[in-house]
Parts: sequence; C-alpha cells; structure tokens
Amino acid sequence: MALEITETTHEGIAVLTLKGRLTLGESNLVREKVTQSATAGRTKIVVDLSGVDYIDSTGLGILVICFTSLKKQGGALKLVNPNKRNVELLLLTKLHTVFEVFNEVQDAVNSFFPDRQIKHFDILSFVQQQGES
Repeated sequence: MALEITETTHEGIAVLTLKGRLTLGESNLVREKVTQSATAGRTKIVVDLSGVDYIDSTGLGILVICFTSLKKQGGALKLVNPNKRNVELLLLTKLHTVFEVFNEVQDAVNSFFPDRQIKHFDILSFVQQQGES
C-alpha cells in the first residue's frame, strides 16, 4: 500500500496524517511534504501516525531528519497516535527521548502554545495497557 499523506492545519499548525507504511520506498514523500510546509512558513508540524502500521529504519531516519531540519529553522516536529509496534520502535531506538509524543492531535497542537495545558503520551502506561490486552 502506497503511503498517503493528508495535510490539514489546526490553529496555524500543520498536521500531516499518514496512512500506510513508512518504509524505504515511501519515506521520501514525508520529507518532501515537510520541506514544502517549511518553505511555506509552516515549521511547526504534527505527524499523525494513527494510520501507519509499520515504520522501517529508513522511515524512522526520515522522521529524525525532518525533526532536525525543522528545529534548525526554529520549528518542531511532534508525533501523535503511534501504535504498539511504533512505540516499541521508539523505545528500542531511544527516540522517545527525542520526539514529543501525544495521544491526540489537539494535545500536540496545544504543546505549541506555552499558556495551554498539555497532556503528553505516557509510554509506560501505554506499554502496560498493551501487555494486559
């Protein structure tokens, strides 16, 4: 299945909703989309992973490249709705210490506004809940 990317804007923040697999053949689409958004002045980006069932090392590398590129431009890239496999990948690579991860798009959007209360993704609780199901 080819990777589909839908871009929306929430309160001035770009939200990229991905659907499919973030792999070697598809991951450059994400990089191109992030570059387009940044060129248009949208350097604060939320990537919704709810439709991503698999991320390989190239896909993960592209997310890191996008994160770094946006940070250099004064922006940020934040992740939302990772599934169990993607959470395990973030833990295994220790990238959960790099990326801010959220349960809901609105929580990620709120994180760009210092006066708003935000609710971060609790990886420990997520792993425990997955172990129980």
